[in-house]
Amino acid sequence: MDQTVKTSSTGLSLKSPAILAGLYMVGAGIAFAAVNSLTQLATLIEGTSSTSAAFWQYAIAALVSAPFVLKAGLAGLKTDHLTLHILRVIAATIGVQLWVYGLSLGVPIWQAIALIMTSTFFVTIGAALLLKEKVGPARWLATLVGFAGGMIILQPWSDAFELKTLLPIGAAFFWAVTSLFTKELTKTENPQSITLYLLLLLTPINLALALGTPTGIAISTAPAIQWIIIAGLLVALAQWLITKAYATADAAYVQPFDHLKLPFNVLAGFYVFGWVPGGDLWLGAALIIAASLFIAHRESQAQSA
Repeated sequence: MDQTVKTSSTGLSLKSPAILAGLYMVGAGIAFAAVNSLTQLATLIEGTSSTSAAFWQYAIAALVSAPFVLKAGLAGLKTDHLTLHILRVIAATIGVQLWVYGLSLGVPIWQAIALIMTSTFFVTIGAALLLKEKVGPARWLATLVGFAGGMIILQPWSDAFELKTLLPIGAAFFWAVTSLFTKELTKTENPQSITLYLLLLLTPINLALALGTPTGIAISTAPAIQWIIIAGLLVALAQWLITKAYATADAAYVQPFDHLKLPFNVLAGFYVFGWVPGGDLWLGAALIIAASLFIAHRESQAQSA
C-alpha cells in the first residue's frame, strides 16, 4: 500500500521538497520555542546566570554536532579570511549573550521574539551602507514599516517601557551583523567552512565570557541542569532542521515559515509562564512580517534577474 499522503487539489505529497522544507522550518520553530522557555526556566526561575546557560546550551549543541566536524576534517578549515570568520563568530556570540540575558531578566518571550524579527531590517541597512548593495525606495519603505512595527511592540513612549526590552533589539542587530559577514564570506568560502568555524569558535568564546563572571559556568539547581541539557539538544536539532530546510527548497520559499516562530513562542510563554501578549503585539508583528516578506520577495527577484 502506498504510504504517501497526497492532496486531491494540488497533488503535493509529504515526500515533495516543498512540503518537507516547510515541515523542517516548522519543526525548527517549535524546537526554538521550547529552547526559549527552557532557558527562562533555568535562568529566570532557577537562577542560573545567562552566560552559563548560553555556554552550556551551545557547548552541548556543538558536542552533538561533533561527528560533522570530525567528518569534515582539517580540509574544511582551509580559508583565506580567518579574521572575517572570527568577527562573524564574535558578532553571533554577542547576539546569543544579549538574547539569553534578556530572557533571564524576564522579557516576555512573545515580545522578545517579535523584536528579534527586526533583524531583517538591520541586514537591509547594512547591505546598503557596508556591502554597497543597491536598495531601492520600495525596500527602504518596507524597512521603515518594519521598524514601525517594532516600535509599536516596544512602545518606548509608554510608562511601562523598561530598558531590558532593548536587549532583543541588540541581539537582532548583532545577528544581522553575523548575516552580513556570512553574506560576504559566501562570495569566496564554501558553506562547510563557514559552519565549521561557527561550531568551533562559538563555544570557546562563550566559555571565556562565562568564566569572566562571579558564578562562572555553574548551574544553580538540578532542575536547571535538566532544562539546559534539553535546551542544548533542541538547539542542535533546530539548527539541523534549518539546514535541511534551506538545502531542500529555495530560501525565498522557506523564509515565510520562519515567521511561525511567533505564535509558537506565544503559546509556549502562555503555557509555561501564563504570559498573555497585548493586542499591540499582533499589529506590530503584522507590520514586521509583511515588511520582511516583501524584502525577501524583492531580494529573490533581484537574485533571479
